[in-house]
Amino acid sequence: MSNIKFGTDGWRAIIAKDFTVANVSRVAYATAEWTIKNFNNPSIVIGHDCRFGGELFVETAVKVFASKGIKVYLAKTFISTPMISLGVKKLKASVGVVVTASHNPPEYNGYKLKGYFGGPLSTEKVEEVESLIPTEDKIYLNHINIENQIEKGNIKEVDLEKMYIERVQSSFDLEAIRNSGLNFAYDAMYGAGQNVMKKLFPQMTFLHCDFNPSFLGQAPEPIDKNLQEFSHLIKERKNIAAGLATDGDADRIGLYNSKGEFVDSHHIILLLLLYLHKYKKMTGKVVVAASTTPRVTKLAELWGLDHDTVKVGFKYIASQMINEDVLIGGEESGGIAIKGHIPERDGIWMGLVLFEYMAKSGKTLDELVLEVYDLVGEFKYCRDDLHISDELKNSIVKKCNQDEFTSFGEYNVESIDKTDGFKFILNDSQWLMIRPSGTEPVLRCYAESETLLGARAILNACKSTIGINKS
Repeated sequence: MSNIKFGTDGWRAIIAKDFTVANVSRVAYATAEWTIKNFNNPSIVIGHDCRFGGELFVETAVKVFASKGIKVYLAKTFISTPMISLGVKKLKASVGVVVTASHNPPEYNGYKLKGYFGGPLSTEKVEEVESLIPTEDKIYLNHINIENQIEKGNIKEVDLEKMYIERVQSSFDLEAIRNSGLNFAYDAMYGAGQNVMKKLFPQMTFLHCDFNPSFLGQAPEPIDKNLQEFSHLIKERKNIAAGLATDGDADRIGLYNSKGEFVDSHHIILLLLLYLHKYKKMTGKVVVAASTTPRVTKLAELWGLDHDTVKVGFKYIASQMINEDVLIGGEESGGIAIKGHIPERDGIWMGLVLFEYMAKSGKTLDELVLEVYDLVGEFKYCRDDLHISDELKNSIVKKCNQDEFTSFGEYNVESIDKTDGFKFILNDSQWLMIRPSGTEPVLRCYAESETLLGARAILNACKSTIGINKS
């Protein structure tokens, strides 16, 4: 059987190739063993998103858990990752399991682990689970009947979607949003956030809020190139104040302004920080991943807020949110969490904070962004994912490790941050980051400048310097 390894956010594999019933059973067996070892009266909350085979794979895991005597809370319908995390915390369960491949292409499925605190299980704990995965499937699944287990009370069906909606209703001024006169739009990317938003805001403009496990062949990642239909819709309607998009399991956010222009996560984090601290008078630590704009740190320092930069991977942010007073934690990839919720990325929650901000301030998204620029300066950001051979990728990384790059074209390197990858601080408050993927032959290159042309010029200079033709 295949060797199963968890990445930065769970185990992911191609359905029917490595993501099979037998392999899910193996991972579930390890999860059960670890849970029994670490908790008295162990219990697990489990659910799946909208991907193909989700129900089958959850059924497989549930049978394994039940066979080991673990109390199981089973989601009634497809759910988002934040719903599982919230459910674990509210139900006081030991562990949460989400069958999802998040933003990966439709041929993938995956398996995420959540801690009792309502966020990603730490790297150390995940490694402990991973070490318990048997080399072969140990459970005779056909001998276990879920209906019988439900009748015995060993498995309990729970409405995690209703629980999440009630949490939203008690945490936001929804009437202010509904009565603001602002028209909002939502693109679920055929993902797990679709039903929640329909129930909360039935009059909102919706796109891709249908059940479609193939995602029409599009990876449900809320980045600009994947959301062009949504962008065009906003441009054509001319009356939409802002558009929110979330990924397959609804933990990442994408955002558009009234002109159908994409607002990246760096700006979103700054907007959220502005609203929470300046207007809601909330305080706490600011934690960001290494690939995030330094302007977040600049704003935190301006207000005297403690701050930290961690490796890429939301679990590193979550670990601080669990143990410290953290106001906001965010990543470049669209995963953001804030104080007062759970230590978990939640695209819908972040979108509602911004909608409330617009409704209560009476300002457009562009006006709020200008308020951010008044504090930290105007900036634009670009990213290229370079699909290259492992040999070339490793060669470039070796040169980065040896500090061979002292300039990229006309851009001189002033310092290098090696928290995760290689972040080259350039002149005039510009930066470039080179970070290799740990799971595929991809080199991620990030750049920031005062203008979009400037950011693109930095990326082109980077590609020329590291030996890749400009595109």
